[in-house]
Amino acid sequence: MASAIEEYLTMLAAERGAAPNTLLAYRRDLESAEEFIGDLVAAEAKDLHRLGQAWSDLAPSSLARKSSALKQFFGFLVDEGLREDDPSPSLPRPQARRPLPKILSHDQVETLLARAEQEAESGKPAAVRMLALLELLYGSGLRATELVSLPLSAVPRDAPFLTVTGKGGATRMVPISGRAKQALANWLALRDDAPKFLFPSRGKHLSRIRLYQMLKELALRADLPAEKISPHVLRHAFATHLLEGGADLRVLQTLLGHADIATTQIYTHVDSARLVALVNERHPLAQNRSRD
Repeated sequence: MASAIEEYLTMLAAERGAAPNTLLAYRRDLESAEEFIGDLVAAEAKDLHRLGQAWSDLAPSSLARKSSALKQFFGFLVDEGLREDDPSPSLPRPQARRPLPKILSHDQVETLLARAEQEAESGKPAAVRMLALLELLYGSGLRATELVSLPLSAVPRDAPFLTVTGKGGATRMVPISGRAKQALANWLALRDDAPKFLFPSRGKHLSRIRLYQMLKELALRADLPAEKISPHVLRHAFATHLLEGGADLRVLQTLLGHADIATTQIYTHVDSARLVALVNERHPLAQNRSRD
């Protein structure tokens, strides 16, 4: 007979379309809690209080995630009639502030692209592939997993769109720039025809870890701080620079594949911070104070 945790994870996958990484994270949090306090189905408020004390040294974001996983699990148990009460109010509830995403300036992105273009002129497959990956990360705002797992069938023929499968198996159409389309064409002329993936590697597709490493190496060759460069930072740059250019928040939500616009709204804070810095730097009163 399946355990309550297994039943819960099955429900998340079937009814909510939870992504594999999400399911793994929930499993890890629930099973670690069960190891500490015993069967969660029979857990009492005092057990959760003891669990909260054991988690006291965790970062606020980690504590919030674990508490959220258990709260949702206990809600599931009540809905399914597996227990009558919900002890989750005894869980710690930190008010974790969502940090602003790291962003790159236009100049930094241009420097990175210029280096990738220069190396791609050599015609070496690895360099041509790197340029195609970079153009799609910054030009279309793809997540790392979405990018490396793109099948050949996702590549456009006539329409300027990529078909992308995002979190929870949701499919969306993402515009592809003329630059990215040319970079892809150059890569397709060199890649192995056997595998079904656009960016094959060892019979499968390129891994997220390898993509991360390749970007760091490119940043170093471009004399940029490698710690500031990652696939997700380029996705943030795509979103932030579009918003700076006047893109509508709802359009940005669609392009990024966010299920909730609240996730997209983080970029309004980034843009607001930029505007405040601009006023402080360029406003006549600020300049007068500096001279004084």
